[in-house]
Amino acid sequence: MKRVTIKQLESVRAVAEAGTIVKAADKLNVTPAALTSRIQLLEEDAGIALFERANGRLRLTVAGEEVVGAAHRLERVLSDLDVALGAMRGFHSGRISVGIVSTAKYIAPRLVAAFARRNPRIEVAVSVGNRSEMVSQLRDHKIDVCLMGRPPADFPVESVTIGEHPQVIVAEPDHPLARRRNIDKAELAKENFIIREEGSGTRAVFDYFFSDVPVRHPTVNIEIGSNETIKQAVMAGLGLALLSAHTIEAEIASGRLIILDVAGLPLLRHWFIVRRADRTPSALAQAMWDFSLVEAPKLMPKINGV
Repeated sequence: MKRVTIKQLESVRAVAEAGTIVKAADKLNVTPAALTSRIQLLEEDAGIALFERANGRLRLTVAGEEVVGAAHRLERVLSDLDVALGAMRGFHSGRISVGIVSTAKYIAPRLVAAFARRNPRIEVAVSVGNRSEMVSQLRDHKIDVCLMGRPPADFPVESVTIGEHPQVIVAEPDHPLARRRNIDKAELAKENFIIREEGSGTRAVFDYFFSDVPVRHPTVNIEIGSNETIKQAVMAGLGLALLSAHTIEAEIASGRLIILDVAGLPLLRHWFIVRRADRTPSALAQAMWDFSLVEAPKLMPKINGV
């Protein structure tokens, strides 16, 4: 593949992410015909198909997945080169990418903002998603570091604890259980719950905590991918929710939500900063890592009742 270009690699990755030539072309600001030509030339040079059509969408073949992986690796190499050249010029500038699980978005902005104030010439690109999405980005080398509650175990990573991460059950202030003490979870399981979607760390904690008792799913069948929407549903009286205490700081302070006194809770997990163990971090990524280890514990919210 002597004629492969960066634009061709970017094109394959864009189509893989968008699923169609038209959407990918719009994202890259080129015509669909030009994008199709780029990919066809690359396939001819490689001597193998990179995409197959399935259910009206273009899906990567095994060869296509290899090309996308190479595109990600090349992006990281070019980023590291930019950092190295910047260091040679005598200043620290460049770009790092930080992944944040959605629950951590209530604490991570404080950390990113503090880092940005100290390093104004470094651009920090933040990607937010549930745990499965962030693990995928870490696996594909799309992010330098990630803040999450449970590091992945299916590929090599380095992880360090940066703070406690308590999980609690919340209710509206007028809920019948609001003034009860030491509530047994078997009794609690009879209540309606608003739950996070499959793939989220919070959902995994919910399933673990109630694994030894039958849990009735909400009568309104609410499974939500947003902590904000879950909090609104609880405040509206639609049920209870198990959430990270760090997501409810404002609501507890204002009295819009309360933390139930449940036997076995809070369930203490931990926040971790995570990175690939099989890749040498750039100087900027290392700077973010070192800063997080020192400053993140100082920025953790203090929640009454936890």
